[in-house]
Amino acid sequence: MRAVSRWQLLGLSINDVVGSGIYLLPATAAALLGPASLWAVLLAGAAVSLLVLCYAQAASYFDQPGGGYLYAREAFGAFIGFEVGWMLLLTRIATAAALSNGLAEAVAHFWPGAAAGPGRIAVVVGSLALLVVINMVGVRTAARAAVLLAIAKLLPLFLFVAIGAAHFDAGLADAAGALPDDAIPMRNLGQAALLLLFAYAGFENLPAAAGEYRNPRRDIPFALLTMIATVTAIYFAVQWVALGTLPGLAESKAPLADAAARFGGWWLALALTVGASVSILGTNNNTVMMAPRYLLALAADGYGPRALAAIHPRFRTPVVAILAIGLVSLALALSGSFVQLALLSVVSRLCTYLGTAVSVLVLRRRHGDRAEALQLPGGPLIPILATLLSLGLLASASAQNLIAAAIALAVGAVVYLLRRKPEAGSRNA
Repeated sequence: MRAVSRWQLLGLSINDVVGSGIYLLPATAAALLGPASLWAVLLAGAAVSLLVLCYAQAASYFDQPGGGYLYAREAFGAFIGFEVGWMLLLTRIATAAALSNGLAEAVAHFWPGAAAGPGRIAVVVGSLALLVVINMVGVRTAARAAVLLAIAKLLPLFLFVAIGAAHFDAGLADAAGALPDDAIPMRNLGQAALLLLFAYAGFENLPAAAGEYRNPRRDIPFALLTMIATVTAIYFAVQWVALGTLPGLAESKAPLADAAARFGGWWLALALTVGASVSILGTNNNTVMMAPRYLLALAADGYGPRALAAIHPRFRTPVVAILAIGLVSLALALSGSFVQLALLSVVSRLCTYLGTAVSVLVLRRRHGDRAEALQLPGGPLIPILATLLSLGLLASASAQNLIAAAIALAVGAVVYLLRRKPEAGSRNA
């Protein structure tokens, strides 16, 4: 049953993008770029819009689940499609594990016991178990939870901007994270590009569950385009207030909470701290919702045990796939740190962006004449620019991350070779 509406999709997309990054972005961006970080946020939003437009165009051609896996498979065949789907799946698992650790770190600000030991384990296990149950019950329940969590995470940010704007100091903003001789090293530019891209990342997950949306060909492009405009405006406003209200912004470990305490008092600082926790939980809800849909699509095409493609007769959700993702994410979360697990997803995510951007160049020739197909201005220009952007960002990644991605692709190739006969309903049966 197609249960998710257009506005719930918008809530899902905002929920997936606005996560822990916005609470750390102002300090790190200021440290790398100084006052120029304000305009870098806008530039990053414009750059990511190229990728968002590619996903929006591809989504307008299909109403099946799978997202980037589906697009690459339809454009370049089963092997390339599988490798993109494999990297999508690994990205989601690593992200769920990283966010569970990040939630424990955020909770530790007001419950120190969550920093390590049994307290940390309780937060990691409890949060993942809660999200698994919510998503097993049904996609409608998960979508409603996403909308509520999106509102809960945005409200503290709106308060931060509204109150902080009255205390903005232009002189303070000009000095924030100022670099010697106003020169920005090239190494800083590369790091900042990756940082800002991943502050906007997560939008690629929305098409994964297209089979459960009411009108995916129209509603997914609407949600994606509305989301990127909204998120860019929020990020710009938050960076502006942080630059102009917190001395020593570049050195702050909790920039929004520190700035809020300075101009709004302890209650606003607490609201921002709680907001960070809710923000992480909300993003992880989307991750636990979308990751099983990638696994479902792969299993239906013959990759992995047949049980992973099963749909629960009552809840109409891929219960086995949801449980599998939850258990693997839990194992990773308990064995690694937030930073280690976050780095694990960096290059794999870029591989999937590149796969979709290149796929659109093929799909637009095959399906561009469909009645509901989104028509982008400039013909192939936007997907070409998105492809170049993805390649440029891959070049900025560390050798360690590139090697890890190469190993992941090699493991994926082995899994591909072990493919069983796909389900009868699969496009590749």
